[in-house]
Amino acid sequence: MIHANDEDGTSWSRGLSKQKGYACRLRHPFGQWVLVSRMNKSFTRKPAVENDELPRAQAAAVKNYITPGGLQRLRDEHRFLLTRERPAVTKVVTWAARNGDRSENADYQYNKRRLRQIDRRIRYLTKRIDAAEVVNPEAQRSGRAATHVFFGATVRYANASGVERVVSIVGRDEVDLDRGQISWLSPLAHALMKAGPGDRVLLHAPGGTEHLQILEVRYERIPVESFQEPPGAEATPKSPRHGQ
Repeated sequence: MIHANDEDGTSWSRGLSKQKGYACRLRHPFGQWVLVSRMNKSFTRKPAVENDELPRAQAAAVKNYITPGGLQRLRDEHRFLLTRERPAVTKVVTWAARNGDRSENADYQYNKRRLRQIDRRIRYLTKRIDAAEVVNPEAQRSGRAATHVFFGATVRYANASGVERVVSIVGRDEVDLDRGQISWLSPLAHALMKAGPGDRVLLHAPGGTEHLQILEVRYERIPVESFQEPPGAEATPKSPRHGQ
């Protein structure tokens, strides 16, 4: 649930009719030019990208915006892998290496692969933590920063059918669609960005085009699920078998 593949959060509503507007150009909140169609008291916006993430070449230059809770979860997972899981798996690898031909040793081969997976994950977490730009949604804001959509906002909006949804804009490492937490790099977040109550935005996503109306923008604590040791982890204490 933590590492969701579909971050766009746009599958909630479909089949909306198209409306005409007047096109102009505005600078995207992250420095890119995007097409915007103006309507009465509102605007529509075409996201700069259609995918969940920016292209790899651009992603390296993008800051890792994250909430305090999201950063803590990354740190907890990093600490668990580095200080507990990796040493435990290394111990198993060392033990298995003593048990005959390594090429035919299933324990050795499996845990060696597991060790490489852990090392890749540790490197990833290290980079994400080092690049973290913490944004606290509960921090005091003023002006447009308090009334319009930016990172950390919780937004209530409605589609053309009047169906309301609430989403919170969070970092790519803290996406949780069950809680309505979407990545700030997703098409939906791009469409909502810099909009305020009463504005209408046009969402372009792989599933189609949708007209959305912003009903409410607020900034509050965004609950992030804490890191949990994965089932079957080598470092997790094993329950004694019955009769032992």
